[in-house]
Amino acid sequence: QVQLVESGGGLVQAGGSLRLSCAASGRPFSNYDMGWFRQAPGKEREFVAAITGSGITTYYADSVKGRFTISRDNAKNSVYLQMISLKPEDTAVYYCAARVPIPNTEFSVKSYDNWGQGTQVTVSS
Repeated sequence: QVQLVESGGGLVQAGGSLRLSCAASGRPFSNYDMGWFRQAPGKEREFVAAITGSGITTYYADSVKGRFTISRDNAKNSVYLQMISLKPEDTAVYYCAARVPIPNTEFSVKSYDNWGQGTQVTVSS
């Protein structure tokens, strides 16, 4: 198991930027693939971005491609989500998630078994 704590959420105007951080503890961090998900009110939790344990490979949802960047610093046991050109539809609770690597390339909620408590991101128009 790995424990995850997100930070960096807040209120920002449309077109603005935010950087989310997720601090991990409990197991060798580099053993885990990491992901960011978000959940808007009344909607299901959805995949945003993912990064492999080495940090070499990243994946993005089409809705954030070109605007969001996922990165990690294994020396600091942290993963980040840099968000630019934010839109009101990006408003959600953002969650950090971890999993041991799986053989197939899929990013369902159920494929991650470690979750943070979430951080609220609100984008005003």
